[in-house]
Amino acid sequence: MPQTGFLGAAEWLRLAAAPTFALMAVVTGVQEAAQPAMLCMTTVDAWPLGAMTQMYLLMAVFHAGPWLVLASRRSRADPGPR
Repeated sequence: MPQTGFLGAAEWLRLAAAPTFALMAVVTGVQEAAQPAMLCMTTVDAWPLGAMTQMYLLMAVFHAGPWLVLASRRSRADPGPR
């Protein structure tokens, strides 16, 4: 039964968080890759993902819970052919 009103909006907001942070990580990673590397970085210390990209990826992982719940509900509801 679909929810309406504030509860329905809250559910959509929960589902919107992880993809939004993942998209922010991609955009930030592309922007960081376009910037010239710092002169003081060595190849040993060079990490392809900057701090902001790592933060957005971590936030996307932490907000993936509602997607995992949704996927587990669907897998239980439709087990598929065996």
